[in-house]
Amino acid sequence: MSSSAAPPPSVSPEFLAVFREHMDARSEMPFERFMELALYHPAVGYYRKSRARVGYAPGTDFFTASTSGVVFGEMVAAACAKLLRAAGRTPDTHTFIEIGAEPEGAGVLDGVRHPFAAARVIRRADDEPLLIAGDYVVFSNELFDAQPFVRAVARGGHWRRTGVRLEGAQFAEVLLADGLVDSPPPPVDGYRLDAPVAAARLCEEIVRPAWRGLFVAFDYGKSESELLQHTPQGTGRAYWRHTQSNDLLGRPGEQDLTCHICWDWMKAALERAGFIRPALESQEAFLIRHAGDYIASASAADAAVTTPRKRSLQQLLHPSHLGQKFQVLHGVR
Repeated sequence: MSSSAAPPPSVSPEFLAVFREHMDARSEMPFERFMELALYHPAVGYYRKSRARVGYAPGTDFFTASTSGVVFGEMVAAACAKLLRAAGRTPDTHTFIEIGAEPEGAGVLDGVRHPFAAARVIRRADDEPLLIAGDYVVFSNELFDAQPFVRAVARGGHWRRTGVRLEGAQFAEVLLADGLVDSPPPPVDGYRLDAPVAAARLCEEIVRPAWRGLFVAFDYGKSESELLQHTPQGTGRAYWRHTQSNDLLGRPGEQDLTCHICWDWMKAALERAGFIRPALESQEAFLIRHAGDYIASASAADAAVTTPRKRSLQQLLHPSHLGQKFQVLHGVR
């Protein structure tokens, strides 16, 4: 009995037309440009389409901490209020701003009683202007990992950027002719680097305006040394129907594309913008340390029975679930 490999996922005619419109004379473009089109193009981008992406329902692709419902929002509100008070600020003078990649859907504080002056959501896909002077809590959940990243491969002691070439009706990854990447030398030929450059730039854009208050970002990432030394296959991944894949070129516009962000770059952006000793903690440690009173009260109330809130707490805090998979960068200025 013989078997054959499954055919590659089909590419929609609509995305092919967009790619042809933007490709160069060699039918190529840098990988980060391909990813930008695949995620954010107004007509065919993954995050521009009106469809369910997050959750457990049929047709969704992944879940996040926000899938746990109001429990996550209640803990976020409790933690942010405690951090503001510890810095000598009063929560009721700060507007809670959530910056999200999703074009629609509920914000983390929807349906949650909170101590802030107001709460609103800025949808990144709408290209809405970000922040101006004021007192804010600026919150995000998996915003930065949803930004385009530069792909590079080590060749001859240098990082060579990769691009995407159209071959017939399918895409192939290629080395760009003019694609050197300015980064510390690679450890070995063939090592792959997925550099989250756009995430770092977005962080700088968010913290550059002269607002005051608290920055809190939930996401997953690694240090620069980990990205350069301990992830030889890179960290870029695709998610479609709750299945992880290394095929980043299949189903453009239909699947999520993501990579680990670089916490060192993000933390440096906060420090340059005047944030005082920005800290990075696991999601588990952040919530237990800063929303401990809420957790203790909820655990005591649900001690004798298994409730949806109790299950949500376990999912958000347990190291084998989301507690250690995600980290939280936070700082005050």
